[in-house]
Amino acid sequence: MPLNLMRAIAVRDGQRGPESLEIMEIDRPEPGAGQVRIRVRAAGVNRPDLLQRAGLYPPPPGAPQTLGLEVAGEIDVIGTGVERWALGDRVCALLGGGGYADWAVVDAGSVLPVPEGLDFPQAAALPETVFTVWANVFEIGALKPGETIAVHGATSGIGTTAIQMARAAGARVIGTSRGAAKTELTRQMGVDIALDSTQPDFAKRLAEAGPDVVLDMVGGSFLKANIAALKPGGRLVIIAFQGGAVGELDVARVMRERLMVAGSTLRARPVEEKARLARAVEQTVWPWVAQGAVRPIIEAELPLEQAAEAHRRLETGAVTGKIVLVP
Repeated sequence: MPLNLMRAIAVRDGQRGPESLEIMEIDRPEPGAGQVRIRVRAAGVNRPDLLQRAGLYPPPPGAPQTLGLEVAGEIDVIGTGVERWALGDRVCALLGGGGYADWAVVDAGSVLPVPEGLDFPQAAALPETVFTVWANVFEIGALKPGETIAVHGATSGIGTTAIQMARAAGARVIGTSRGAAKTELTRQMGVDIALDSTQPDFAKRLAEAGPDVVLDMVGGSFLKANIAALKPGGRLVIIAFQGGAVGELDVARVMRERLMVAGSTLRARPVEEKARLARAVEQTVWPWVAQGAVRPIIEAELPLEQAAEAHRRLETGAVTGKIVLVP
């Protein structure tokens, strides 16, 4: 392969299923001012990648059109104006796109050091999930020590990370998942209460558990139960809508109990905002990682060429934790 080219995973024109992913040779990116280039050693696979592949989650302006929102590797080129990082630094990073590749360019503010004791696949599984949980649970949701959080989709990459971060912060955790097997896995992760969302008494048991905060990836079909379950002053934060974008909202209860309903996405936030989140994560979450209180759960490491297989597995809903691609 010529030195100015690299391998990357792109979506074949006119197709949207996992089979549409193909490995191709494209120009190796060069960092601009305030950016660094990372020699990618591992790249995390996330549900937003599936949405982008399906044409439902386009990259923000200026981001690569190829897939991949988080990587780990070594810095091999540094753009002008970057002071913190040096050539050869072992780092992980949150990207706007382009992580399923041999090299990736990213704003220096979105880069973090690989935590002590973690290898590249483990480090690559952190940025997208940790940034998402920090921004939504601890900033928007304002979770405090001693409060209770309900985490829907508890065995997912976001869910496993949210459970660990909430426990590290001194919160009580309700983990919800679909089916007896996943509920048992959730229980093994150390939640205080594990609930099976397929059971007919699910909404009743969620309300009895009384969360202060709900982190929801289901959306419309859970909206009624979430609002009914929240304690006075409770906060519902919605980050996906796998159960539909429309649901029934009891506005009277929201007003009467002073509830907050919020939603957010991460990818399109300005680089300055992502840099601020990175510093907050490094200050608070990285010590939890160093102590072993937060550790990525990785179900599989697959070669870059098997990106389609990674997407197929993630779409089944049976993956516990993360899948990582290794170029």
